[in-house]
Amino acid sequence: MRADAQRNRDRILEVAVEAFTRDGDAATLDAIAKDAGVGIGTLYRHFPTREALVDAAYQNELGRLCDAADDLLADLPPDEAIRAWMDRFVDYMTTKRGMGAALRALIAAGGDPFARSWERMLAATTTLLRAAVESRKVRDDVDPDDVLRAVGAVALATVTPDQAGRLLDLIMDGLRYQPAAP
Repeated sequence: MRADAQRNRDRILEVAVEAFTRDGDAATLDAIAKDAGVGIGTLYRHFPTREALVDAAYQNELGRLCDAADDLLADLPPDEAIRAWMDRFVDYMTTKRGMGAALRALIAAGGDPFARSWERMLAATTTLLRAAVESRKVRDDVDPDDVLRAVGAVALATVTPDQAGRLLDLIMDGLRYQPAAP
């Protein structure tokens, strides 16, 4: 893909996530194209149907979340990388919740945007936990599936970002490695 075509595609996806999160089913493709600074034909060249755009927007957000694991590990100590990823997961879940109506319409049309979501998020969680265990920052008896479910529960149950942050800190406290007392 040419660089300008890739920029257009990326911008369309960014605007689509915002529009579907904010407006749900009421988001129009015309408005998304306009806000992305492209013509409707450009939008349709990249995404021939509304369902294709919804699916691509969701997959893009999922990819950003999962790819962040390696990026965070490159920039932060492993325990801080896990905690930062948890914040990103909560943001991702908030976006997904906002996109709920658009995702339900995609599913009703026969799409399955969630086919590989759990396995991709679990792989990211496993990568983060493995690094933290190896650095002796996190206990070695932690199941990545349990951590992912706990963070998901926080994302679903909290009302404010501050509340989510406090609960994620509690999860991190439970994960931390505690050396045996002498």
